[in-house]
Amino acid sequence: MALWARQVSRWGCLLQTARAAEFPRKLRGRSSTAQASPGFSPLALLPSRNDLLPWRWQACRHVSVGSCSPPDNAKDASFSSPKSNLPSPVKQEQAKPETLPDLNAKILYEDWDDIPPSSALEEISEEEAIQIIAEPLLPLQSSTLRDYVDHSETLAKLVHLGVDLSQVEKRQKAGQLLLTLDFEKDIRKILLFLKDVGVEDNQLGPFLTKNPYILAEDLEALETRVAYLKSKKFGKAEIAQMVSRAPYLLLFSVERLDNRLGFFKNELGLSVKKTKDLVIRLPRLLTGKLEPVKENLQVCQIELGFQRNEIQQIVFKTPKILTASKKRLKQTFDYLHNIMGIPHHMLTRFPQVFNSRLLRIRERHMFLTFLGRAQYDPAQPSYISLDQLVSLPDEVFCTEIAKASIQDFEKFLKTL
Repeated sequence: MALWARQVSRWGCLLQTARAAEFPRKLRGRSSTAQASPGFSPLALLPSRNDLLPWRWQACRHVSVGSCSPPDNAKDASFSSPKSNLPSPVKQEQAKPETLPDLNAKILYEDWDDIPPSSALEEISEEEAIQIIAEPLLPLQSSTLRDYVDHSETLAKLVHLGVDLSQVEKRQKAGQLLLTLDFEKDIRKILLFLKDVGVEDNQLGPFLTKNPYILAEDLEALETRVAYLKSKKFGKAEIAQMVSRAPYLLLFSVERLDNRLGFFKNELGLSVKKTKDLVIRLPRLLTGKLEPVKENLQVCQIELGFQRNEIQQIVFKTPKILTASKKRLKQTFDYLHNIMGIPHHMLTRFPQVFNSRLLRIRERHMFLTFLGRAQYDPAQPSYISLDQLVSLPDEVFCTEIAKASIQDFEKFLKTL
């Protein structure tokens, strides 16, 4: 019996060794769930009844073929059977499995919006693929604004307004400026301001084409400049005309506008009213460079021989003479004064002749000379004024001034 008891004790030790080797592996498999569950019990980590059943069966087979009960003398402290090592809570757990709460589910619902987007390598169905709309890529670099119109709501609205982007992009940094502006935030208020000033709706597009830089100006500064013009007794219609004909006018500060008005008043010796009328008729005098104006005034006085009061009359009647080409101005005067014999006082009375093409003046004068009707002295009969010489159309000039047909004039021109 002692031999049999030692053998049974040896079997028990082998059983415990096998259970000890199997337990860490099961512990690692269940540890992640156990740590996340606040209601976790260490009993859940014990091996189940099904895991112990084969060991028990092998032990019983070695002890006795007909009975699985150990002998009475083996029921001491030195012997521990598999059945006696299973605590009662394990049996209750086997009878009714415990469902551990999943705390990750609550976190999942709370962080539902933080779910990362699906991977680009994730397979999708054909229906989902059809619904995907590929947006055109924004060009990283381009020499034309046309490539950005489909990507920019601002550019699209400006084109609809009538802005010529092909002309805007020729201006220094104007294209970059438009790409940085927001139509609703930056542009709309400027458009409303221009309409309030008096720019017509159909002129907004051409206006912005010539001066896109006004879109970056401060609205309060623009209103201050308009208020200054009003303080100088410019009417609303006159301001609208000046702004439309000189789009860069409102880019000038109040100080610069005041200096420009003072320059023309003092340089030409004009009254306040005549100075105002001058810039209304040619508002780009306020926005252009002053050097050409100064040079033309010197040419008229020194090279052409006009007196100061004559220059005042010429400039007031024909403001464009201040911005005309000096070469063209001298050539026209030379032909009128030295070849046609027109004196200074006659040129002062009809300064519009300086705005005409020299070729037109020469052709008509030579035709009148050929007919013997070139008479420009008002004291002589058959007098022809300089205004009639240059302003009438060819047919009217031939029939009323030259007393000839248009065919005769055309044949004469072929002989030149």
